[in-house]
Amino acid sequence: MWDSARIQKEHGLKEKYGLKNLRELWMLDSELRRVKQNVRNVLSGKASEETGSSIMSRLARYNVVGRDAKLDDLLVLDVESLLERRLETVVLRKGLSRTMKQARQFVAHGLITVAGRRMTSPGYLVKANEEDSVAYYKLIKLNEPEQQVQVLATQAGHAAATETVTAQQETETKQEQQAGAERKEGGA
Repeated sequence: MWDSARIQKEHGLKEKYGLKNLRELWMLDSELRRVKQNVRNVLSGKASEETGSSIMSRLARYNVVGRDAKLDDLLVLDVESLLERRLETVVLRKGLSRTMKQARQFVAHGLITVAGRRMTSPGYLVKANEEDSVAYYKLIKLNEPEQQVQVLATQAGHAAATETVTAQQETETKQEQQAGAERKEGGA
């Protein structure tokens, strides 16, 4: 059905989270509806409490809700809470990219790792225990040539890694200059 408010909201979320198309949004929305339906079944007694606890533990693993949340809290979740757990969003929030589109490109090209594994799916939902292990896979040169990032540099070690790379380049340049000077002296 044509609903201009829904369409505007969907397009706004698509732009905000750098989604390729609305299908990515609809898949997450469908998953959220499934969760809410299962929660309603548990609350009405149609499903067991075990089902409710498994839903809660799964969403807590992804850090969508806290460990102390109740089933009623799941009924007010929105699709943005799931969009915040996507790998491309986590990459941007950690400062590994400048824009959402750049974060998506880094992931799609395999330049990001999660827990040491190379990831190429921007829609991968990052678990809470994996969030700290999101890092670069290989050397990345951003727009400015002097701004380089060391392989697997963490956000905390970003400055130290950049200094290390710059120092190594300066050392190699000096060694090449000395070798060139020695060759000139030996040839003269």
